[in-house]
Amino acid sequence: MKIKLTISYDGSGYYGSQIQPNYKTVQSALEDSFKVLNISTKCEFSGRTDRYVHAFAQVVSCDIPEYWSNISKLKQTLNKLLPNDILVRKIVKVSDDFHARFSAKSREYRYIFTDKPLTPFTSKYISYYKDIDIKLINQAIECFVGVWDFEYFSKKGSEPISTVREIYSIKFYRYKDIYVLRFKANSYLRSQIRMMVDFIMKISAKQLTIDDLEKQLKKQQLISWSLASPHGLYLSKILYL
Repeated sequence: MKIKLTISYDGSGYYGSQIQPNYKTVQSALEDSFKVLNISTKCEFSGRTDRYVHAFAQVVSCDIPEYWSNISKLKQTLNKLLPNDILVRKIVKVSDDFHARFSAKSREYRYIFTDKPLTPFTSKYISYYKDIDIKLINQAIECFVGVWDFEYFSKKGSEPISTVREIYSIKFYRYKDIYVLRFKANSYLRSQIRMMVDFIMKISAKQLTIDDLEKQLKKQQLISWSLASPHGLYLSKILYL
């Protein structure tokens, strides 16, 4: 029987979402909890999140024995077994051909930052930028929307078949002292959003220009290849048909 789990987690204490030898990850914590219930399964995540990155609604699919037909009880039991920084929000039965990653049609992330000093209680969950130019940020995000080869906006290592991705939209708004960048795309390359945010905020600080961004997007010149802090990044929504 295949199930679909929607989970939230605080990524501060994990080396990312995916299994890594000798490191604590969200996937290893989830699979270890299943093992306590005598369920040996491999959890398929909708997307990979980096070390320290959080999730509001990560989606996971896996196979479990038929005798666990009481999904409500399974959710309750898993939440008792899991660490407090991982929460199973929902479990539903799905068809056998469902896959959390390959069945997804779009993914949304939010990057949260502020120009106010951080505290010990906020530093793991929000990023700080001194120079926030709303007009320049809005100009920069418009450049990213569409289909681009994002090779110059991704870390090496995973070697994807293609580095072409489509950004459906990027929204920028403010709520009180918090600024939010909301990204929606079909999928993302490794650390792509953090590189995009870093470039956007360098434009905001007038360290780079819109012209620099256009050159890098068109792969005419690699100008900046650094990452924004992971602490303000949240996987917020996975959409399926």
